[in-house]
Parts: sequence; structure tokens; C-alpha cells
Amino acid sequence: MWLNGKPKSTYIERQLLIMAELKIELLYFEDCPHWVYGLENLNSALKDEGLHDVDVQLVLINNEEDARKEKFLGSPSFHFNGEDLWPEERTSFQIACRVYHTEDGLQGYPSVDMLREQIRAIILQS
Repeated sequence: MWLNGKPKSTYIERQLLIMAELKIELLYFEDCPHWVYGLENLNSALKDEGLHDVDVQLVLINNEEDARKEKFLGSPSFHFNGEDLWPEERTSFQIACRVYHTEDGLQGYPSVDMLREQIRAIILQS
């Protein structure tokens, strides 16, 4: 059986390796109305991809200094091993909401399918 052009057994082996090494962070600020939905979609995407025992660390961005230190692109942001899933070139960082281009138009958080696609890409690149 094949998945994305690779034998499914290879994909499963990579999942197991990634689970042992993966650090997932959701960066947000407290007044953001979308981070909870982003977390729900992330957890669904992880489960759909067979990554049931991966912990998601919540990183609260309290102020502009935190935003600069974390290179915060807006809330919610998703980091896998320190890399944003949707990187952007920026020189300034601030506490703000983030907008995602989803299949349903602009939303304040990515869809489950968008997250699954990014997770699969990470697994296949590992």
C-alpha cells in the first residue's frame, strides 16, 4: 500500500521516529479568539496522521518583547521543532491575530486538512 508515493510501512516507521523527536508548539496570546479552534484542529490532524501520543506545548505570548523573542507571526502560530508551519519573511513581530488562507476563505486558524498536509510533509521529509 502506498501513501504520497512512498510505501505505507515506510511512512509508519517515520511516524514512530518523529513522535520520539517532535516538539510541537502552539503560540498564542490570551485574547485571541481563534487559538482554541487552532488547537482543536491541530489535535485532530495529529490523530488523523496516527500521532496520538505527541504533546502540544502552549506558548503564551504576553507582550511585544515575547513576540520579538519568539518571532511571533500572529495567533495562533504552529511550530514544529522550532519552525513555523507557514513561515513568512518579517523584520518586526507583534501581538496580533493571524489569518490563514483556507479552502473556505480567510480564517483565523488553519483547517484540519491544511495541518494534515503540513504534518505529512514533515514526516515525508524526515
